[in-house]
Amino acid sequence: MSQTSLDASARLLEQVNDAIARRQPLCIQGGGSKARLGRPVAGELLETREHRGIVTYDPTELVVTVRAGTPLAELERALDEQGQLLACEPPHLGAGATVGGMVAAGLSGPRRPWAGSVRDFVLGTRLITGQGKHLRFGGEVMKNVAGYDLSRLMAGSFGCLGVLTEVSLKVLPKPRVVANLRLELELDLALRKLAEWGQQPLPISAACHDGEGLHLRLEGGEGSVTEARERLGGETVEPGFWGDLREQRLPFFSDSRPLWRVSLPIDTPALDLPGIQLVDWGGAQRWLKSAAPADDIRTVVSRAGGHATCYGACDIPFQPLPAALMRYHRQLKAQLDPLGIFNPGRMYAEI
Repeated sequence: MSQTSLDASARLLEQVNDAIARRQPLCIQGGGSKARLGRPVAGELLETREHRGIVTYDPTELVVTVRAGTPLAELERALDEQGQLLACEPPHLGAGATVGGMVAAGLSGPRRPWAGSVRDFVLGTRLITGQGKHLRFGGEVMKNVAGYDLSRLMAGSFGCLGVLTEVSLKVLPKPRVVANLRLELELDLALRKLAEWGQQPLPISAACHDGEGLHLRLEGGEGSVTEARERLGGETVEPGFWGDLREQRLPFFSDSRPLWRVSLPIDTPALDLPGIQLVDWGGAQRWLKSAAPADDIRTVVSRAGGHATCYGACDIPFQPLPAALMRYHRQLKAQLDPLGIFNPGRMYAEI
């Protein structure tokens, strides 16, 4: 258990019940590192940082249970000491990042297409609901499916469905051998190569085209990594690129134009949009710096079969939902948060 462990769930539950009684909207916040994502919330601040600490951790079972306010860096240090990691490689985007914020934002790093998303590693949660109840969903093993889907639903919900107080996560061993390569390839050729390599047993765990060349990360056993390095060629580079990409520290992100995160089919060619692009996730995620109107960007992206999210000041940060899907979102919100007090409007004005 963490030396800074503190169970503040009683205080959080009391604040939620008080808000329910007053019909007072709440702005749920951990470290605030993801505050620029989504719409601003007008509500009374409910902070989770006090509710922190590793509750249980069994390295032999590859499972850790953590309170939501626990600093993400603290959890990662504890896992690193045991030779383990969060395989989804979640971005911090700020020194105050918490485990609850990691789950609520649902963001994953460069390893996402090969290892899975945050949602894929959530085994169970504890949640304060809009009925003022503190409930546990799921469990600490993958085979325990009771309530499992609801726990996974918390990933990417941005606090709109309840106050996450605790989460159980599947962790994985760190790879034995890592190699970082850079190949001089134009984007179109790099995308074709990635599609070809995706059909082969290569130990690729990250792939990003920076506009000039293709960065690859290889992870696995010594034999497979060595063989792949010899086969793929390129030059060996320092590993810092992946951390800078994940945390948006590359020079690309310093451009003053609005930042867009675009999700697309992996083999989509470069988008015909003004601005500059960075191709991540082997082609499935594109970062776009562009001053083009939001409607123009989303029209181009939708035609390519994708969706776009705006980071920062934007009237509609998340891709607008079709009417049928929005109806499901509203029904779910009504079930878990009938008074609409949890982060109202954070994702969409309607919820």
